[in-house]
Amino acid sequence: MKTYSLEKARADGWLEQLGEGSQGFAQLCEVVGTNFVAFSVIAGIRITALTVDPRNPDGSVVEFMIGDLEDTQQLRLGDFRERLAQAMLSHDEPVGELPEEATDAETLQSFIGFRYVLLAPLYGIGLEELRVEGGEALITARIDGTSSAMSLTTLRELVRERVRLDVERVRAPSPFSIDLNVVPQARRAAEAGDHEAVTELLGSWPGMLSLLLRTAEGQGLSAEVRASLADSLGMLGSAYVALGRHEWAQEVLRLGIQWAQDQLEVSAVLFGRLAEANLAEGRHGQAIGLFRRALALGASRRALLPELARCFLARERYLAALLTADEALAAGADAEAVREVREASKAHLGDAWERFRLRVPG
Repeated sequence: MKTYSLEKARADGWLEQLGEGSQGFAQLCEVVGTNFVAFSVIAGIRITALTVDPRNPDGSVVEFMIGDLEDTQQLRLGDFRERLAQAMLSHDEPVGELPEEATDAETLQSFIGFRYVLLAPLYGIGLEELRVEGGEALITARIDGTSSAMSLTTLRELVRERVRLDVERVRAPSPFSIDLNVVPQARRAAEAGDHEAVTELLGSWPGMLSLLLRTAEGQGLSAEVRASLADSLGMLGSAYVALGRHEWAQEVLRLGIQWAQDQLEVSAVLFGRLAEANLAEGRHGQAIGLFRRALALGASRRALLPELARCFLARERYLAALLTADEALAAGADAEAVREVREASKAHLGDAWERFRLRVPG
């Protein structure tokens, strides 16, 4: 067995030494991220200018040059970080031949991989020893205060995983972060009549979904997901109606209808809810059209016909109100749900209703 100390081969503190005494270097590390500045050095990318956007740091613009090329390129900070990470994770250095006796530091670094020698100290990985036995090599590294022996492949993968975690930590969250797992919880709250809970769970969705609807990402969602999003907006709209926030309800429900444009069953429910929102605000004329659209799409006649009858009554369309009330009864609606409509309409129509029924039997 041959053992080689890696004390002279490791590169502890190399980045700190590079930026020693440079205030600009410290500021660069603060904005870009210390490890990402290190990635740029390792990849041979020279940052020449940085325009910081304090309101949206990921939108800051980085100007840089690659190697000896004189052309200056620009990228947003978020994209620049992604590109640096790709450089660290792609085109892995091949594993060289096992070292011989009296190996110098450069030969050991070449065997481990110069990239990994520079990356290891960024993540607190201290290279200690290389042991070669039976044609196999094991590297001992101190990680979090504990020494562990591992193969070169394992060491490299450990470092690469740390790079990936760095990227995940700084990666900007998607502007369309919608967690469908809260939908069942919102539905339970809606069924329990806890409208405040529904708005707390879903209240942030309309803004994001309005933007998402106009993107290729949104258009590419499956029919099932689109239906779930539309149904959730329907629940939120109904919660706003119950809380007396009618204008908000109507905006949310209209958005839901756009999401459900290819889902007839969901669309029917949403048109019905939008009609109820208009009815709650006294907009009976608009509600009539919406109720009719919902019914044409297959919404529950038993549930909506009594509401439609009340709209006709409010618009003083007494004959339509009575006929709709009769349709509601035929559809299985409770007699009490249309009793007021029938009594008021008959009172206004008087004998005309009886004469109509003689000519047009129900």
